[in-house]
Amino acid sequence: MARFEIGGAELAAMVPAQATGETYYELGLMYAAGATVPLDRVAAHKWFNVAVARGFRPAASLRTEVAQEMSAEEIAAAQREARMFLTHH
Repeated sequence: MARFEIGGAELAAMVPAQATGETYYELGLMYAAGATVPLDRVAAHKWFNVAVARGFRPAASLRTEVAQEMSAEEIAAAQREARMFLTHH
């Protein structure tokens, strides 16, 4: 059986913009764990932010957990990316 690697940009593009908060939470989990995509705390924090904004409150605790391993600059970048995503989707 062939195994295909999907890059982060391609994976995010496959998620519909009107997806539920839980869908974005799952995307954040993938980046936080490095599952299917490379470990990326900024991307994980971003998607947890989007999940919370879309009403999935359980993402807030994991966002906090990921933030403990990030610099202030990384957190700011994740917040900017989440705001940009939310304003365009």
